[in-house]
Amino acid sequence: MISSTEELKDFADRLREAPWVGLDTEADSLHAYPEKLCLLQLAIPGEAVLIDPLADLHLEPLWEALDDREVIFHAADYDLRLLFQGHHFRPASIFDTMWAARLLGEPKFGLNDCLTQFLGVTLEKGAQKANWGRRPLTERMVEYALNDVLYLNELSEALRARLVEKGRQDWHSQTCARLIHDCARAEQLDLDGVWRIKGHDKLDPLGLAVLRELWHWREKDAIRCNKPPFFILRHESLSEVAADAAERKSSKGLKLPPYLTPRRRHGVLEAVERGLAVPVSERPEHIRVRVRRMAKKELDRVEELRVIRDRRAAELGIDPTLIASKATMYALARNDPGIQEEQLPWQRELLKP
Repeated sequence: MISSTEELKDFADRLREAPWVGLDTEADSLHAYPEKLCLLQLAIPGEAVLIDPLADLHLEPLWEALDDREVIFHAADYDLRLLFQGHHFRPASIFDTMWAARLLGEPKFGLNDCLTQFLGVTLEKGAQKANWGRRPLTERMVEYALNDVLYLNELSEALRARLVEKGRQDWHSQTCARLIHDCARAEQLDLDGVWRIKGHDKLDPLGLAVLRELWHWREKDAIRCNKPPFFILRHESLSEVAADAAERKSSKGLKLPPYLTPRRRHGVLEAVERGLAVPVSERPEHIRVRVRRMAKKELDRVEELRVIRDRRAAELGIDPTLIASKATMYALARNDPGIQEEQLPWQRELLKP
């Protein structure tokens, strides 16, 4: 485990000279809030290492060594978002083995599925829900983490050859470039939508006002305790308390979960009172989504696109939704603004009559 800046600099020097690099991450989203990067796994020829971002070390030598490199991932989406949001790292290019498998038509594309299919390797997977923020890591956790990168290069080479053989390497390059672009963007928080959790649609404006206050209380308490919000109070419980309070128009007599500590019971009741005190004119309303009825010509176009999509997918042996989802086909038929740009060039090409 690399846990000092000096060790990291030495590894970064070796990384710069390496012809390839595989990378994976582990976070603590099940055990802490907000989640944070807890472990970096990297593999280069002849070496696989763990880097401890929770130790007192600067990761800048690593990011500099990875600049202008292609990085091999499996299912890069989560890793890219975690690295960008926490460390503002955005790779120049990636090779995503999961997307390569999908574009080759593999019905199962988890890492273990791909390793078994293409390399005949089966890994023991037993630490997915481990607490990666704990130190020291157990031997089993170390083995699990290293296994996630040990075979990435060998797997990528097998998949590259198949992509070239089928003429789909450009599809994969476009998909990976879009993935980098989509994941390396500042997250925009919808302040009027983030608290509208499961069950909000059954509440009246007073209930919505209470729910909003309860959600903000839970968010602050989760951060204070460094626990995921659902450990504090489930979505369903928030909605039920809000509905009960709105019906009673009071915080008295509310049925609260028995496991709440006295401090949290007090916090819930205060949040309820704040919600009940919101003036009528300031209570939130339900967001009404107006859906335009599609014309027959547009519906005919959807069916035309579906026939083309399904035929091409069958010919290529891939999942039809890789070419276009149902929502995309409806947007294309309506000619929604920006829908053409949302499609990748290879997807547009396959939908041509």
